[in-house]
Amino acid sequence: MLAIRLLNRTAFTVGAAVVALMLAGAGTASAQAAHPYPDRAPMDQYRASSQADEIALARSAAPPAISDKAQVLVLGAQGYETAVDGANGFVCIVERAWASGFEDAAFWNPKIRGPICFNPASVRSVLPTYLQRTRWVLAGDSVARMTEKTKAAIAAGEIRPPEAGAMCYMMSRNGYLGDDAGAGGHWHPHLMFFVPHDAGGKSAWGANLHGSPAMGGEVDLDPAEIYYVVVASWSDGTPGPMMGM
Repeated sequence: MLAIRLLNRTAFTVGAAVVALMLAGAGTASAQAAHPYPDRAPMDQYRASSQADEIALARSAAPPAISDKAQVLVLGAQGYETAVDGANGFVCIVERAWASGFEDAAFWNPKIRGPICFNPASVRSVLPTYLQRTRWVLAGDSVARMTEKTKAAIAAGEIRPPEAGAMCYMMSRNGYLGDDAGAGGHWHPHLMFFVPHDAGGKSAWGANLHGSPAMGGEVDLDPAEIYYVVVASWSDGTPGPMMGM
């Protein structure tokens, strides 16, 4: 469903890849190491130092030709709020750690900042789920309660498969996608594609195969699969780190 969540669920961490789950029977010391963020931090730690800083970081998710004309949302007291009106149907935001899967060790990591620009199809069919989750977080809901609400929303058809063509840009060199996301926490500049479960799966993408630039797959508690494709440059045109195949 969401960027950070996905990277955390696959192997790049995130904000998005398989953040390792604790093995049953692990001792207290290893449990603390596997879950360094067991509870939510004070909300001030999840907020940007200023609205201007958050706008700039959100826009850095995509090349200026896209982000300069996009709507920009920033984190407010009760949810995300419009800071800049857009003209091209794209929406840029900075995701926080709760975009991760509910069981991810990084779910409450206050350092995570995931700049992301959604295209119009994902604005309509992917972004609303994250915005709703953010409202739950700010209302004080527990992870268990948010899990229940998400299951109920899927059962009621309120969370639906993504629209055809849903994708987003994550090309910021200034984000922090996770403690294990490489030097600086930026991981790699990449695009994300959201597809329904019945769209052919990993084999249709050639994902996760040796030499393939496509990665990803199913996401828990979500009627979508997410695939990442690393690109060569950050949104400002500077080269990104090489991706080992």
